[in-house]
Amino acid sequence: MKKAAFYTLGCKVNQYETEALMGLFKKEGFEIIDFEEKADVYVINTCTVTSMSDRKSRQIIRKAKKQNEYSVVVVTGCYAQTEPGEVSKIPGVDLIIGTKDRDKVMEYIHKFEKENNQLSFVDDIMKARTFEELNIDTYKEHTRAFLKIQEGCSQYCAYCIIPYARGPIRSRQPESVLDAVRKLAEEGFKEVVLTGIHLASYGKDLKNISLMDIVGRVHEIKGIERIRLGSIEPTTVTEEFVQAASSLPKLCPHFHISLQSGCDETLKRMNRRYTASEYKSAVELIRQSIPDAAVTTDVMVGFPGETEAEFETTFKFLEEIRFAKMHVFKYSPRKGTPAAGFKDQVPSQIKEERSSRLIALSQMNVRSFNEWFISKKLPVLFEQEVKSMDGFYEGLTPNYIRVLCKGVPGLIGNIVEVKLCKLFEDAVIGETVEEV
Repeated sequence: MKKAAFYTLGCKVNQYETEALMGLFKKEGFEIIDFEEKADVYVINTCTVTSMSDRKSRQIIRKAKKQNEYSVVVVTGCYAQTEPGEVSKIPGVDLIIGTKDRDKVMEYIHKFEKENNQLSFVDDIMKARTFEELNIDTYKEHTRAFLKIQEGCSQYCAYCIIPYARGPIRSRQPESVLDAVRKLAEEGFKEVVLTGIHLASYGKDLKNISLMDIVGRVHEIKGIERIRLGSIEPTTVTEEFVQAASSLPKLCPHFHISLQSGCDETLKRMNRRYTASEYKSAVELIRQSIPDAAVTTDVMVGFPGETEAEFETTFKFLEEIRFAKMHVFKYSPRKGTPAAGFKDQVPSQIKEERSSRLIALSQMNVRSFNEWFISKKLPVLFEQEVKSMDGFYEGLTPNYIRVLCKGVPGLIGNIVEVKLCKLFEDAVIGETVEEV
């Protein structure tokens, strides 16, 4: 039996797509093995969101061929899409597939085996108009399932290469989404996470359906007890959105709303299409209607031209909003984006200092948010055993609090009511109050 190994860089969407590719290989009779082992085919699903992502992609590609010089090395994903010429020059690369037509990977492998020459199947992604369905037939775990329902982005933020890597927005047909969710429910999944490159755009290329419309239809499917949204935009959060969200008990009260900066001048240079005040209004709308909601975000430091005063404005804004958690990123110039040519690039040392301050603030906010729920009882979907704590299992509340409980293996995959007892690092120690 032939063996295939996979390596994924980047976001949850990439992880979903890798799982789908694994399924295609299994159908062809391949055994899926760990990437560190000797395989006949290595598939590297690349990321290009930062220059570090590109570098890491190149390192992993080189590593694959060293592990088996006779293997077929397939490079796919965003880095392959934006820089196929660079990828083709990396020793050992056999097949290059961008961010479309990945469902044809086995056909391309057979073609390579016949011709035994490097092949590239990277097409102009800007011409893509339909959603490419990559379905996952089997999951490793039966806890939360990620389901990709949207592709592409047409926002063109000044710093971001993703629109060039993923192309224009394309939405998965509603009935296809619902069929996939029904299958997940049949397989025993309790939670589905709806993801996309720009999830807020779902439905804009279709007729008479929006993101909340599809959420409402997923909500009707029996067996699914939780629906969680991937990252959304502040402009998505309208009174209509919040009214719909608050009326759907299965929708997790956890909203990851991308911010990037709390300073209007910086936001304008970034080509973000909202102001700090508008963002704050979106958060207030959610908190007024859904009091226990967790609002998390992404923040970028060191965008070109970000002065000390602009950063302090952002810092004060973040203090005021009190996010449940923040993902902090240092700006990295991306060739092909407008910001790469901007003047006043911020020195690395300053970016590091600003990043450290925001990470410290985020850690404080996590503890503060978690502390609010001490002594309360919340349902927890347990996902895995805690390797560093004998006999403990971890899972998530609907509002994304990480909970650790002493228990039995039967906890995994079940939603159990838990009393939150005490803080522990970025999590909470809890006690189950009902049997599995």
